[in-house]
Amino acid sequence: MRIIAKIVATALAVWVACLLPGIGLGGGGIGKRALTLIVVAVIIGIINAVIKPIIKTVGCLFYVLTLGLITFVVNGLLLLLAAWVAEQLHLGFHVDGFWWAVFGAIIISVVSYILHLIIPDKIDKGATS
Repeated sequence: MRIIAKIVATALAVWVACLLPGIGLGGGGIGKRALTLIVVAVIIGIINAVIKPIIKTVGCLFYVLTLGLITFVVNGLLLLLAAWVAEQLHLGFHVDGFWWAVFGAIIISVVSYILHLIIPDKIDKGATS
């Protein structure tokens, strides 16, 4: 259940990022757009789970030297990768360039962070203290 909540939170964050003029979501009805957002959220989750730790490990020195500012570049490039994968799957999600990807990644990071704060880590099932 927790993974579904995380996917929905990421999909909402991507939807907020789609308000930027350089990031778009293809046409179609609301159902198709919602499905596209969910699939893009899954793609972003898979990329962040598989590729991002490798990049952080290999580029550890760059993270230290730039005081973590390289994170914005890495997240933007990963969003561009997610948009490319979505394009290959004909989903209609697109990012118009590197800087739009960086701005979109910042928005997705902030919105998903706030939404993940709201989602509880553990759901107590009738436990008493």
